Amino acid sequence: MLRMMCKSKIQKATVTETNLEYEGSIAIGKNIMAEADILPYEIVLIVNLNTGARFETYAIPAGNNSGVIGLQGGAARLGEVGDRLIIISYEFVEEEKAKVYKPKIVLLDEKNKIIEKK
Repeated sequence: MLRMMCKSKIQKATVTETNLEYEGSIAIGKNIMAEADILPYEIVLIVNLNTGARFETYAIPAGNNSGVIGLQGGAARLGEVGDRLIIISYEFVEEEKAKVYKPKIVLLDEKNKIIEKK
């Protein structure tokens, strides 16, 4: 049996931009995506800590070390610049592996610089 597990989590990301005219996604700095093991166009769950909104979209890379966390398209209606987010990716894991599974956790500061990796 497969279980859906949290593969990685980016904690306390700060929204730096919104763009309603984009076709839809969340832009994340390349270095942050790499540390969290999130690939371009991978589906992610977004939790807005300011509003409580939860929504799915896909990740696209922003500039390396840019600190960009950008809500694009319809997602731009679900947050504002300055809002804090949790970004979660998932994977399916065999049940035995799931019992000891540990996700990658990336903690960001208010400028979206990586301050801790677990």
